[in-house]
Amino acid sequence: LKDQFDNLDKHTQWGIDFLEKYAKFVKERIEIEQNYAKQLRNLVKKYCPKRSPKDEEPRFTSCIAFFNILNELNDYAGQREVVAEEMGHRVYGELMRYSHDLKTERKMHLQEGRKAQQYLDMCWKQMDNSKKKFERECREAEKAQQSYERLDNDTNATKADVEKAKQQLNLRTHMADENKNEYAAQLQNFNGEQHKHYYIVIPQIYKQLQEMDERRTIKLSECYKGFADSERKVIPIISKCLEGMILAAKSVDEHRDSQLVIDCFKSGFEPPGDFPFEDYSQNIYRTISDGTISTPKQEGMRIDSKTTVGKAKGKLWLFGKKPKPQSPPLTPASLYTSSTPNGSQYPIFSIEPVHYCMSDIKTGKPRIPSFRSLKRGYFCLQGPALEDFSHLPPEQRRKKLQQRIDELNRELQKETDQKDALIKMKDVYEKNPQMGDPSSLQPKLTETMSNMDRLRMEIHKNEAWLSEVEGKVAARSDRRHSSDINHLVTQGRESPEGSYTDDANQEVRSPPQQHAHPNEFDDEFEDDDPLPAIGHCKAIYPFDGHNEGTLAMKEGEILYIIEEDKGDGWTRARRHNGEEGYVPTSYIDVTLEKNSKGA
Repeated sequence: LKDQFDNLDKHTQWGIDFLEKYAKFVKERIEIEQNYAKQLRNLVKKYCPKRSPKDEEPRFTSCIAFFNILNELNDYAGQREVVAEEMGHRVYGELMRYSHDLKTERKMHLQEGRKAQQYLDMCWKQMDNSKKKFERECREAEKAQQSYERLDNDTNATKADVEKAKQQLNLRTHMADENKNEYAAQLQNFNGEQHKHYYIVIPQIYKQLQEMDERRTIKLSECYKGFADSERKVIPIISKCLEGMILAAKSVDEHRDSQLVIDCFKSGFEPPGDFPFEDYSQNIYRTISDGTISTPKQEGMRIDSKTTVGKAKGKLWLFGKKPKPQSPPLTPASLYTSSTPNGSQYPIFSIEPVHYCMSDIKTGKPRIPSFRSLKRGYFCLQGPALEDFSHLPPEQRRKKLQQRIDELNRELQKETDQKDALIKMKDVYEKNPQMGDPSSLQPKLTETMSNMDRLRMEIHKNEAWLSEVEGKVAARSDRRHSSDINHLVTQGRESPEGSYTDDANQEVRSPPQQHAHPNEFDDEFEDDDPLPAIGHCKAIYPFDGHNEGTLAMKEGEILYIIEEDKGDGWTRARRHNGEEGYVPTSYIDVTLEKNSKGA
């Protein structure tokens, strides 16, 4: 390659251009990674929940899983930024620095090669000039010799002309000899420089260019490896992010979400009771003798009554229109007045509408507003919230009050800690007056004591409201149980004709039980005798049981059932050590004994 200096110049320039081309590729890849990470972070920011700390939206497992996925995606975006930073520092920056050094080194080697070539060209020109001069002097000497020989052979030439020609010959011969010696010296010098140029200088320069090009190739190989290592370093962390997403997906629990919906919207109200059958045919049958009442008419009357009740039931929808009564409500005076003409049979029959009217007053009428409250709580209509949350359903009101009591207790604890700290600081100031004035802490201490008294009053007031709500919920639950028993007894006393037996004591006895004072229920709950076990259950899910009255349980734990779920979603259970409490019905698998209800 001694004569391929120009081609090597082009090759080294191509190598540098290729290095810069790869650096440009890495730069564009870095920009792609940065834009990708930025877009991912914007996406996470867009879909992240923007909730205040006091937001009470139920945290469903599907929502929590989605938020965890967003967090993992945010971490994934951070890893893409790490990849871009690593590529920029380890690959792109290194390539740009090396490209600059490579250009400088290449320029130096090429300059050395050009200088050597210029020096060789200069030696060749000197040798060529001496050669041409020697050649010219030789021709002049030949001419001088020919002129001398011609004059020497010419008989007519004078002796002076011959001597002059001889002197000219000697001069030219001497000059030719000098140019010959100079040419020989220049030729020897050029040959030496040429040998040195092609065997020492140029090979050394080419070797330096070769080493430079090989270092460029090695640097490209290292950058290729660094480019891949930048991606490979973050693969374990990215794998953890993806595993976190998978774990978040596996953490979705549909049963827990359903239980959250139930707990969120559970109002504590009972469903509306059945509408009573209003018999408008009493006046007709009073004018007809007993023998004229035939069985088919009674059956037809019963079918019509069922159809009427079915229609009344069909109109009872959750958010439907309230069914309008077809006739004005019966009063006790009108009932007893209408039953007097036909003896003692009708006064007994007239008590039944009174019983139904009383049950309607007790069960039906308060439940219509309860559904309005449920509807109002479900759709979250805007309106002024009362301090005691009396505008909410009982169950939601109980939860709100409990949350407020917990917050007030936390604030009271903070104020208590602050009071203790102020008292300690005051003692320190009294012992060491140079540290501060003890009287300066008195206003703050007085304010803290005032805040503590205010918080205690608030807690006492909210606890009174909470006990009122819990008493009402317990009374309503027991009243519903008594109403179900009375309904079963009433159905058992019904005769085929649609009338009732003469045993009116049961009818008169049941209403006082439904209107019992809350203290009677407290006496029942304070009974020291433990309730008998009616079955057992197995915990399907773990339950913390932080609230008062609840029982914590672990997954797979076996408990005794001492009281069934009454429709509020809670079952009363007992451990082997005698500890009792309520657990969510949806969290357990219940197995009742065969003779538990009979017992």
